[in-house]
Amino acid sequence: MLGTFSEQIKPTAEERAMNITVYCGSNFGDNPHFEEAARNLGAWIARAGHALVYGGSSVGLMGAVSRAAIEGGAPVIGVEPAFFIEAGVAQHDLTELIVCDTMGERKAKMIELGDAFVALPGGVGTLEEISEIFTRVRLDMGPHECFLLNIDGFYDPLRSFLESMVEHRFFDQCDLDRCHFPRSVEELARLLSTADTRRTIRCDGPLLQKAG
Repeated sequence: MLGTFSEQIKPTAEERAMNITVYCGSNFGDNPHFEEAARNLGAWIARAGHALVYGGSSVGLMGAVSRAAIEGGAPVIGVEPAFFIEAGVAQHDLTELIVCDTMGERKAKMIELGDAFVALPGGVGTLEEISEIFTRVRLDMGPHECFLLNIDGFYDPLRSFLESMVEHRFFDQCDLDRCHFPRSVEELARLLSTADTRRTIRCDGPLLQKAG
């Protein structure tokens, strides 16, 4: 069971405010724990003094995380292509809605705005977005880490696939170690709040050879 999210997790005096980019499904999926996690994540972002950056929609898990963040008083920035807004799925009461022309522009803007990157459960769009972050982690382009909220083992198959890439020498273990799979919002919150304490590791693949 996912359980009730504890309100005990609060920012320390030294913890810096972040723009947390969240990728997630425009559907709710088949597990009520997914929606519960989305609400808990949005509430924690607000309570911890962070801002939410997300895809701008009011439906599915996107709507759940944004509504919880808005209700908690967090700044919420939506980034959405015009054709989704025309379809009537944009979230209201956002701090800012950035309208773009294409999905590629949306993805680039969400990366530009974000300090930390989290994937809730979702479909192929969510997978595409967090895969871009995997690539940036691997190429040392920033961010240094990424986080997949692995509710009820949703991302276990993806983690196994990435481990297979490591076994076949298409991916490095030190890169995979920077891709975290917390199983609860509480665990995610702790990882995000302690990110600055973890040693920065630079993995050297074929495109990142050591200088000299």
